[in-house]
Amino acid sequence: MADGVKSGAAERFRARQVMRPRDQVEQQIRDAILEGHFAQGEKLPPETELARQFGVSRPTVREALGALVSAGLIRKIPGMAGGSFVNTVTPDSLSRMLSESVDTILRLGALDVLELTEVRRVLEVPAARMAAQHRTESQLDELRSVVERQRTTTIDDPGIPGYDLAFHTTIGQASGNRLLAAFIAAVHDATHPAQYLDVTKEVGRRTVKQHMAILTAIESGDEEAAAEAMQSHLDYVLRYSTAQATA
Repeated sequence: MADGVKSGAAERFRARQVMRPRDQVEQQIRDAILEGHFAQGEKLPPETELARQFGVSRPTVREALGALVSAGLIRKIPGMAGGSFVNTVTPDSLSRMLSESVDTILRLGALDVLELTEVRRVLEVPAARMAAQHRTESQLDELRSVVERQRTTTIDDPGIPGYDLAFHTTIGQASGNRLLAAFIAAVHDATHPAQYLDVTKEVGRRTVKQHMAILTAIESGDEEAAAEAMQSHLDYVLRYSTAQATA
């Protein structure tokens, strides 16, 4: 068969007239990947073969593949031995895909930041509890480093949102649950909650003390104390959030 495509891979797709050509290509390839018809790291059929199966032009296939690259599902490698390959799923790749989805929803105005703060409770309270059980020494070192930077900085430091992101995403990673970690990172990447705080010296001091309490509980392996400290922190964040409208 042309281009050395295996017969099993060659006839996986067919044209559908209910969608625009580019959409049908993207949707069917996306479904094939998510349903496991292509393994992680597997090479997709060449553009010429995909164009034949879908009954579309190569530029249409190329556009669809570009969208899948942007979504993090595939990567394109140039050269004679290159092509389009299914990405390996990692916490980082999951987070990127989820973050794009959350960001799109926010831009459309379908959710507001207060709703997302409530979602943070659903995600981050159990994550703190699990982190107390599963955290590694390197993750504790990262949390200590972040808290030390927060403790010694000033309220006009432009790095504050980044410190907050690092603290909460590290707790997600320390939970030991990769999907939970990806959701937490996605919510923070899309919303940057620290930017919505009315940060005065007192608010800054209190939030750092709350982070220290969360870290202490996680260090000691006290699951309930870690969950309670995170709950108190998120209650405080919501109380002092300035975001009352859609993002």
